Amino acid sequence: MKVLLLADASSAHTVKWALGLAKKNIDVYIFSLSNVTDDCYSNFKNIKIYNFTFSYKLRKSDDGNIKKLTYLRVIPTLRKLIKQIQPDIIHAHYASSYGLIGSLVNFHPYIISVYGNDIYVFPKKSIFHKLIIKFNLKKADKILSTSNCMAIETKKYTEKEIIITPFGIDIDIFKPIKIKGLFEDSDIVIGTVKALEEKYGIEYLIKAFYILKNKYSYLPFKLLIVGGGLKKDYYINLTKDLKIQDSVIFTGYVPPTRVVEFHNMIHIFVAVSIFDSESFGVAVLEASACEKPVIVSDVGGLPEVVLNNVTGIIVPKMDEQKTFEAIEKLVFNSELRTLMGKAGRQWVIEKYNFSKNIEQMIEIYYSLL
Repeated sequence: MKVLLLADASSAHTVKWALGLAKKNIDVYIFSLSNVTDDCYSNFKNIKIYNFTFSYKLRKSDDGNIKKLTYLRVIPTLRKLIKQIQPDIIHAHYASSYGLIGSLVNFHPYIISVYGNDIYVFPKKSIFHKLIIKFNLKKADKILSTSNCMAIETKKYTEKEIIITPFGIDIDIFKPIKIKGLFEDSDIVIGTVKALEEKYGIEYLIKAFYILKNKYSYLPFKLLIVGGGLKKDYYINLTKDLKIQDSVIFTGYVPPTRVVEFHNMIHIFVAVSIFDSESFGVAVLEASACEKPVIVSDVGGLPEVVLNNVTGIIVPKMDEQKTFEAIEKLVFNSELRTLMGKAGRQWVIEKYNFSKNIEQMIEIYYSLL
C-alpha cells in the first residue's frame, strides 16, 4: 500500500506516524509545506519527502492569517506528484492548511486528521475560515481525532463520524530507566516537558512551585522545565522575581531522542495547560509510561489521558494553589507516587501503545480500499 502524507516533515508527530507506518511495510511518502532540512531528512528511513518551501515567518504566522492562502499555489505540484507516485490513500495531518490542499486536488480515498488549533482556533477567525473547515471535512472520506474532546469540537463543522485514533507511546522507548541526571539523589524533582508557550500554563507551575518552596524551604525541592520557546526569558525572569531561580533548571530545546532521559529525572510530572486547544497529552503519557505520577489541568484532552487519583491528579486550570496542593500531596507520599506511576504505565500499555495505534490506522486505510 502507498500512502501520501500531507504533513509538516519537521514535526515530531509526522516523524512518528511515518516511521510507524513504514515499520508495518507501508510505502510512505510525505509532501511538506515546510523547508525540510538535512536534520529532517535524517529522521526518515526509506521514506521519500517532497517539500514546497514557504518562509519560516509565513509558516509560523497565525494559522488564521489570510496570507496562508498562498499555499494554494502548491496544487499543480501536488497533482503532478500524485500522478507520479500513484498513492492508494492521501492522508492530511491538519484540517486547515494541509486539509485544504488535499481537498482541492480531489483525490480519493482522502483522510483528514484534526490536531488542535485547526479546529479550536482557525474556524473561529471568520465565517470564511469556518467555511474552509466545513469544505475540507466534507471532502474527506474519513475524519480522525486523537481525543474525544476534539472530536466533539470537530462535530460542530460536520455530520460525519469522527474516529478516535490515539497518538500513543512507544513503550519500549518510554519506560523507567536509571540514568545519571542533573540532580542529587536526595532531591525531589517536579518537572514538565513542554514548549515554553503561554497556552501550556508553565507560569502556574512555577507559581505552584514557589508556594512549595516558600512553605518547605528546608527541603531539597527542584523544578525541571524541559523545552524551548518564545516565553523562555519571561519564565526565567519570573523565577528570579520569585527568588527561586537557584532551584529551577531550564534545559532549553531537547531533541526527541533524549526526552526519555529527562522524564526519568522527574519524580512528579506536571502539565497544567490553560487552553482547550490542548487536544491531547503526549508528554503526559510519556511520563506515565516512565512510571511517573502526573498532575494535569482540566482542559482539552488532558483529562482523557489521566485516570484521576489512579494515574495522576486533575486540577482546575490557572490555579496555582490547587496545583501546589496536588504536588504537596504527592511529594510527601512516596508510596502513592509509586502506585500512580505503575498504574500509569499499565494504562499506557492497555490504551496508548503506539504499535496498536498504528495497527488501527492501517485498518482504517484498508477499510477505504
